[in-house]
Amino acid sequence: MKRKILSVLLAGALAGTMLMGCGSGGESNDGGSKTEDSENKEDSGKHYKFAYTCMDGTNPFFVTIEDEIKKQVEAKGDELISTDPANDVSLQITQVEDMISQNIDGIFLNPAEAEGILPALDALKSAEVPIVNFDTEVADLSYVASYTGSDNYNAGKVCGEDLVKKCPDGGKIIVLDSPTMNSVTDRTNGFMDAIEGKGFEIVAQQDAKGNLEVAMGIAEDLLQGKSDIVAIFGGNDPTALGALAAANAAGLKDVKIYGVDGSPDFKTELASGDSLLEGTGAQSPVAIAQKAVEIMYDVMEGKDVEDRYPVETFMITADNVDDYGTDGWQ
Repeated sequence: MKRKILSVLLAGALAGTMLMGCGSGGESNDGGSKTEDSENKEDSGKHYKFAYTCMDGTNPFFVTIEDEIKKQVEAKGDELISTDPANDVSLQITQVEDMISQNIDGIFLNPAEAEGILPALDALKSAEVPIVNFDTEVADLSYVASYTGSDNYNAGKVCGEDLVKKCPDGGKIIVLDSPTMNSVTDRTNGFMDAIEGKGFEIVAQQDAKGNLEVAMGIAEDLLQGKSDIVAIFGGNDPTALGALAAANAAGLKDVKIYGVDGSPDFKTELASGDSLLEGTGAQSPVAIAQKAVEIMYDVMEGKDVEDRYPVETFMITADNVDDYGTDGWQ
């Protein structure tokens, strides 16, 4: 189903003198559009100012997305301002409010918390700033122009299917998820569905917040006296790498560790041929960034956009990691 995000430029038929001196501010059209003035920026020789916010700006996945969005926006002569709330949704709300005060024309938004971000979405709606939501869905998609992100359910599902194939007798497993992140919840659900009824017992499931250091600390505690664990599923690659450090410190030899991302660090470790890492449900941050930018400019131009644009996910293991390389994202 498509919905009209911006009205067709209403000023197009007006006298050319009305196009002079356009800027941000003033009344706007329905459907998340910016003002008539901001819609005529290109005609007046002005450029767009976009904002970018993600849950964790230190995560290599989000670093790649930000870099790609910035590169594409600046190539068009436009501007991108970025913030990092460091997984603090209260800080993210404050940062979004500050970016609104800078007269942004649109925002690329990945929420620190799907529900907790709603006050920021209200502020953006009031300011009539279009939102392109990426990677993790906000709790209420009616606020956003469109969403793009990986098929997260499938990213977890392929990990579960690989585990079932390699451990046909089942066994005890640990799940390190992040319930406030919809993307990680979808991955966890996919993983759980794939292993359901296959003889696996979840002996622990805890929130690692998608962070390597947090995951390492949790896994260190959970692995004490649990040498019979057959697998650990991490909601993203940093979580899995944190679990790997803990498993190595505990002297485990047979546990299979799964992540989701397909990050260069994970792939490098996977390609070493001597690691407890078993595989990752890979996604492409480059493809997500490119689609997000495409959507944003369609919105700016008043074009129809879809409600959501899924990006393919797939399994990378030691058997095929060479096909994807280890020096960058796929």
